[in-house]
Amino acid sequence: MTAVVKELRVRDGVATRARIESEALRLFAQNGVEGTTIRDLALAVGVADAALYRYFGSKEAIASELFQLHYGALAARVSEIGARDLPFKKAVHALAHLFCGLFDDEPNTFAFILLNQQAHLHYVRDGANAVEEVRKIVRRAKARGEISAPDPELAAAMALGVVLQPAMFKLYGALPGPLRDRADELAKAAALAAGA
Repeated sequence: MTAVVKELRVRDGVATRARIESEALRLFAQNGVEGTTIRDLALAVGVADAALYRYFGSKEAIASELFQLHYGALAARVSEIGARDLPFKKAVHALAHLFCGLFDDEPNTFAFILLNQQAHLHYVRDGANAVEEVRKIVRRAKARGEISAPDPELAAAMALGVVLQPAMFKLYGALPGPLRDRADELAKAAALAAGA
C-alpha cells in the first residue's frame, strides 16, 4: 500500500468519525440517547451498522465521548470568564451571553449537554466541569462581599437555574425567538437570584 493510499484512508477515517459524531449529536439531541439506535445512526451517517463499531465500542461510548468533549469545551469557556476576575455582575452577564449564544449557535450541542448531564457528569474529570467553574465564580463573589446570599452553593444553583430553565422552555418550543435576545434580562435575574 502506498503512502498516498494510507493517507487517503486516514483522512477518510477522520471524516467518517467526524460524521458519526455530528450525526450522533444531532440524533441524541432530538431523540435522546435511549431513543436513538445504532441503526438510526448508521443510516444518518451512510454506513453499515458494523462500520460504527470500528470507531466506537457502543452507542453509550459515543454519548460519553461527546459529552466529555463538549462539556469540557464549555467548562473551558466558563473558566476563561472566571479567569478574567470580573466583578460578579459582569461575570454573570458574560456567562448568560455565553450560554444563550451557545444555545442559539449550537442548539444540538446545548440540548445534548443539558439533557444528558445527569447520565454523564459523574464521568467528568476535575477541571472540565462547567458547574464547578460557575461555583468558583459565585464563591469568589461571596468572599468579596459582592453577593448577599448566605449559601454560595445554593446561590450558584439558583443563578444557573435562572439561565438554564428558559433554555429548557426553548428546547420544548415554549419560548420563541433567539435566546441571546434575552441574555441581558437573564443575567440580571441570575445576579439577583445570587443576591447581587
